[in-house]
Amino acid sequence: MKLFKNQWLNIVIVVIILAMIIPGTRKPIQIFVNELIAFSPSVTSEEDRTAIAHYNWTLEKNNKDRMDFSDLEGKVVLVNFWATWCPPCIAEMPSFQLLYEDYGDKIDFLFVSSEDHETVRGFLYRKNYTLPAFRPLSEAPAPLNGNTLPTTFLIDKTGNIVIRKVGAADWNSDNVRKTIDELLDEKIGMK
Repeated sequence: MKLFKNQWLNIVIVVIILAMIIPGTRKPIQIFVNELIAFSPSVTSEEDRTAIAHYNWTLEKNNKDRMDFSDLEGKVVLVNFWATWCPPCIAEMPSFQLLYEDYGDKIDFLFVSSEDHETVRGFLYRKNYTLPAFRPLSEAPAPLNGNTLPTTFLIDKTGNIVIRKVGAADWNSDNVRKTIDELLDEKIGMK
């Protein structure tokens, strides 16, 4: 009987290894695991917050319209650096979509990918996402750094980074919603 149990354990381990090696199954498994381990991102304490250096950043919307980041100065902004091939990025997209459906008219969302517009549009269409996608035309202001995917920033009305999260997270959490509500209620110049 003990030999039989060991055989099953070996079979399960081999199946898991094969599933991770076979390209067609690797990505869905990585997405699933990232969804399981995604938690609400932490808010940065006020004394540890950094401000963005400037608002000189040009982006191109998926419909090829240009957008200047300076147009968003004084507003609450969520910037997400992502890619269609990135499993952690894909894993957090459903929570972003739910957040966007409730807050899309209250804060500005920028989903920034360096991929071509056709690839991004196709991905969003297949997944039924209505998220506003952009491609950078110039370098993002410091300290907005999207070199690691996904990286997300929640910026307050004065340009301070309230949340900086590298990796997948649950962006539709009560904690994030409460933080956004507080940022929307803040008056510029008052804390």
